[in-house]
Amino acid sequence: MTGLSGSLVEVTGPMDALSLGARATVQGARTARGEIVGFRGDRALLAPYDPIESIRPGARVLLEGAAPMVRPSKAWLGRVIDCFGNPVDGAGPLPHGMKPHLVRAAPPSAHDRSRVGGRLDVGVRALNIFAALCRGQRMGVFAGSGVGKSVLMSMLARGANADVIVIGLVGERGREVKEFIEDTLGEEGRRRSVVVVATSDESAARRRLAPHMASAVAEHFRDEGLDVLLLVDSVTRFAMAQREIGLAVGEPPTTKGYTPSVFAELPKLLERAGPGHEGEAGSITALFTVLVDGDDHNEPIADAVRGILDGHIVMERAIAERGRYPAINVLKSISRLMPMCHTPEENALVGRARAMLSLYGEMEELIRIGAYKSGADPNVDEAVRVRGALEAVLSQQRDEHCSIKDGFAMLAEALA
Repeated sequence: MTGLSGSLVEVTGPMDALSLGARATVQGARTARGEIVGFRGDRALLAPYDPIESIRPGARVLLEGAAPMVRPSKAWLGRVIDCFGNPVDGAGPLPHGMKPHLVRAAPPSAHDRSRVGGRLDVGVRALNIFAALCRGQRMGVFAGSGVGKSVLMSMLARGANADVIVIGLVGERGREVKEFIEDTLGEEGRRRSVVVVATSDESAARRRLAPHMASAVAEHFRDEGLDVLLLVDSVTRFAMAQREIGLAVGEPPTTKGYTPSVFAELPKLLERAGPGHEGEAGSITALFTVLVDGDDHNEPIADAVRGILDGHIVMERAIAERGRYPAINVLKSISRLMPMCHTPEENALVGRARAMLSLYGEMEELIRIGAYKSGADPNVDEAVRVRGALEAVLSQQRDEHCSIKDGFAMLAEALA
């Protein structure tokens, strides 16, 4: 080790032994692990995973040759792990499986990948009806802070008809992790889940690695022929960690300070979810949350993610403020695969419900101030009549589960 460059450790050694992405350990009063993220002349730049307060110039650095691997197993269900696959729940050591998986694996090639499967019942009416998911689909959940993303994730973890749930908590508040696992996720959700955690106080390298570890665990269960639901909260904090590392390496800041490597890394993470290889059972249905900056749904990360995924779910603060949860704006939410998910009769019901909600939204101000008189337009009268029933369909308690069949029965009754 030769010195520090911002938050990075400068390392020298044989150039043929230094490679981008390799892991290394700096020896000192307390060892510090890290990952090579760039070069400056003949020096490698190491992004530390661990605190570096105890290291000094001239410290010895040990390099790891192999790419990082992880060996998940079914015994991991119900456990909480860190970005290296080590247990952090105090429930003892984790038994490892037989088959190793690359932590940063490449997704199956486009021509070797299966098509998405049938409809997935997620247990949330608003999604089952207005933004239905197919097995192997990837969706984004776009919301500001405090709008209910975590509660929606807990509803999906407990109610989705999937074999395994893998949850990646990236940059979460340390205080909220235990509350999410014990209260929000609950015993029922935790029993079939693996939770990967990297809290906000951990290094940028750990926060960048955590969603890749969650993806690797999900890929293991997908390769076992299981249907996996992958929930990552949030992609924005992953992008912020990559931006922090990129700026330290010397990348030029672009839109809102995000470096070019951020937009190069996003598809590498997001594309890993989806169906497996052609002819193999198993899939990864993924929902990635995006913490929109200042409730601006067109900020750079939201824009980039929206262009990669197969649809987006928009949660709005105004809906949450009037007490309707989950606060999903179904008119702005879209699933690109939804037409093939529903039957023609169901699509007709959804189309009529959307038309009623849209028409009421256009006329809402006039209705509230009394400028619209009943009888002036029969379509508006119909929208006013069914609006309350449609709001009831879209509302759902956190502990309430609703199947696709029951959801459409409620919608048909609301429009009757």
